[in-house]
Amino acid sequence: MEPVKAPAPLVIISSSPYIHCGSTISAAMRDVLLSLLPALAAAVYFFGWPALSVILTCCLSAVICEALCQKLMQRPITVGDGSALLTGLLLAFCLPPELSLGLAAFGSFCAVVIGKQVFGGLGSNIFNPAHLGRAILLASFPAQMTTWTMPWSTAAAEAVTKATPYTDAVSSATPLAALRLAESAWQHGLNVDLPSLSALFWGNVGGSLGETCVPALLLGGIYLLWRGHIDWRIPAGYIGTVVVITAIYGWLREYPAWFAIYHLLSGGLIIGAFFMATDWVTSPITKKGRLIYALGLGILTALIRLRGGYVEGVCYSILIMNMVTPLIDRYVTNVPFGGGARHE
Repeated sequence: MEPVKAPAPLVIISSSPYIHCGSTISAAMRDVLLSLLPALAAAVYFFGWPALSVILTCCLSAVICEALCQKLMQRPITVGDGSALLTGLLLAFCLPPELSLGLAAFGSFCAVVIGKQVFGGLGSNIFNPAHLGRAILLASFPAQMTTWTMPWSTAAAEAVTKATPYTDAVSSATPLAALRLAESAWQHGLNVDLPSLSALFWGNVGGSLGETCVPALLLGGIYLLWRGHIDWRIPAGYIGTVVVITAIYGWLREYPAWFAIYHLLSGGLIIGAFFMATDWVTSPITKKGRLIYALGLGILTALIRLRGGYVEGVCYSILIMNMVTPLIDRYVTNVPFGGGARHE
């Protein structure tokens, strides 16, 4: 007598979303990679072949580490979806141009294995993998991660050298570090030369590979908005909060009127707002939640930059708010379709 088989379920319950939008993970990843091509071209243009070697190392290491990790954990190998390649590219954009290739590969390992696969793979990670990899590198190798190379522009190098007399034109401070020194000078009634707003806008300054050229980043961000991959509330709320807080701070301390614009164009604010903070897995799912998330990002970034010992705050702000995202999703929820008013 054959054993009785359990009937097939009439309804299969799975996690959201329930309505397919016609897109796939691979297609979405290709769009994001495409949106980053202008920033990649700008990085190679300003920082030369060393930048390209760091980018290639991070991307290749990320793909290899994910494939090996999934093989060892007996999971399906999904490197073909492009997520590992994207993680490697975003990590490279957060690194100094002259970072050793060994550290770049180690950062990719941390981003892919510790930041994503340990949590269960794509869709289960708590933190943004690229920024987690950068945070581990910064905590482990602070000297190498804060050694900045100037682009191939003597004008920009000379401007930063004047603002930071203890550095040279080859290895120099970022604009945010120069601005921190300028604040000390302003408090004593002194004036210093800083890189111009034009140099900041076009990316002709020192910094991480993918954070300097604002037009390239805006072009990619606008493309993602047009394709519907990111919500405008996060970048607009994040950038707007930082600008408002830094403007008020500068006004209270009687700093130059362009103080807030300097913070807007410097550091990783633009790339963080459009490409890191909008990560689908680690950002809130509701519109109201995304506004709260963006507000928290802006407040933390401004506090770290203005009052902290570290001149940049985007990386740690995003990682901190990644931890808060589940709480935001829990307390800021949409009313189910046909459910009427929500009762607390």
